[in-house]
Amino acid sequence: MARSFLLGLYLAWSARGARRFAERKLQERLAEGKEDGDRLDERRGIARVPRPEGPLIWFHAASVGESLAVLELIRRLLDERDDLHVLVTTGTVTSGAVMAERLPERAIHHYVPLDTKPFVTAFLDHWKPDVAIWTESELWPTLVVETHARDIPMLLLNARMSKASHDKWRFAKGMARSLLERFQTALVQDNLTMVYLRRLGMPMDRMKVMGTLKEGAAALPCDENDRTEMAAKLAGRPVWLAASTHDGEEKMVLQAHRMAMRSSPRLLLILAPRHPQRGDEIAALLKADGLRHTRRSADELPMDEAPVYLADTMGEMGLWYRLAPISFVGGSLVAIGGHNPFEPAALGSAILHGPYVTNFVDIYDRLRDGGAARMVSSPDKLAGQVSRLLNPDEAATMAAAAWQVISDGADVTDRALALIIDTLEAHETSPKGLGAETR
Repeated sequence: MARSFLLGLYLAWSARGARRFAERKLQERLAEGKEDGDRLDERRGIARVPRPEGPLIWFHAASVGESLAVLELIRRLLDERDDLHVLVTTGTVTSGAVMAERLPERAIHHYVPLDTKPFVTAFLDHWKPDVAIWTESELWPTLVVETHARDIPMLLLNARMSKASHDKWRFAKGMARSLLERFQTALVQDNLTMVYLRRLGMPMDRMKVMGTLKEGAAALPCDENDRTEMAAKLAGRPVWLAASTHDGEEKMVLQAHRMAMRSSPRLLLILAPRHPQRGDEIAALLKADGLRHTRRSADELPMDEAPVYLADTMGEMGLWYRLAPISFVGGSLVAIGGHNPFEPAALGSAILHGPYVTNFVDIYDRLRDGGAARMVSSPDKLAGQVSRLLNPDEAATMAAAAWQVISDGADVTDRALALIIDTLEAHETSPKGLGAETR
């Protein structure tokens, strides 16, 4: 195991001096609305429910996107073995709310403890996981080191590393190497991530490129009554969706919408911002732009005389993708890095995106190569593609191509499932794992 002076300093601080800092940070985050006051003790490693009997697999998923990516895998695991339970940790209030709605029976959500040794120790003492799985690349040093010290098998799943993350870790390369060497296997999303992890010290023989778990994820859900009501309201009206948009992007989307309306005056734009709490801000932008709109958060339906429907609610993206045959996926006309294109692909929507897709480069390349996605670089280019895709045959051809691309990658979940089951069974039959049956 590689030694790191910097990691040693961090762990010493985590054991002795970090608790006071962590408590101050918790109170600051609570005041800012970033913590759930009723569950604050979970951030200290204190559980609100007992550990279930039998084997327990722990997934750490930083936020909403990562946690949603593993939902189908969790369901498959629980179907595979009826004696199994799953623990999912995340670090954001939004992810906690989503997990509360989506997790199946025998799966528990717990906020991840802050990375101080007392909090981490309390967490691990209570849950005693049989297998620990980190998703993507959020590695908290104390959590990683203390988990490994208990001989809990550790997997890095759906691993993805951006250039920015790699460059930050490069200045603590010894620490990164020491942490990465503690994982027995890493299933990475793409070749670029494998290169970055190798540079930081992950042994090459422990890594496999498998694509992304988002390919194997179940389609986003929606309320069927809402879909029926909304589809009836939109009957015969052309529709396109701007999904997960960010500040600066809405203005460009609205410019594109005005241009597209020249050839299709009844065209409706469903505008679904990445952060629904920005609804008032976007409503003010629409008003200033002279565009009539109705709002989902106000329980309003689309109206013929309103060219924009502001979908400023959480957890309804499955509804909007089902209603819109054309979807622009946001975070890509501004330098955010793009968002998950498999969500519209799984629900029959043609995909448009901007040039800034560093978070999903390989995926967008595959979709474009398969004729399932098109890149636009400006409002006029976006308007032109929306107008072209109002031809139902052209949009349907792209949607079918998108479905083919995600179907080709559906074995990703199968491979991840096999790895986890094999790891659990090896642990259960090892001398160190035999005590699990007495829990």
